[in-house]
Amino acid sequence: MIKLDQFLKLVGIAPTGGQAKFMILDGAVKVNGVVETRRGRKLVADDQVTIEGQTYNVGQILEEP
Repeated sequence: MIKLDQFLKLVGIAPTGGQAKFMILDGAVKVNGVVETRRGRKLVADDQVTIEGQTYNVGQILEEP
């Protein structure tokens, strides 16, 4: 499990937690196709995060070494 703002930093979309927060609050991030505005949203392996037209499978990202 990982929080949405931490996930955005992990994949390199947001270099800082502050930038991740603003992206989320601006409605630029979707989780499973629905706009998510809670930066503390806990993601599980089955979730998909979409931002800037790119979709990331949480489980695949967390499994990478």
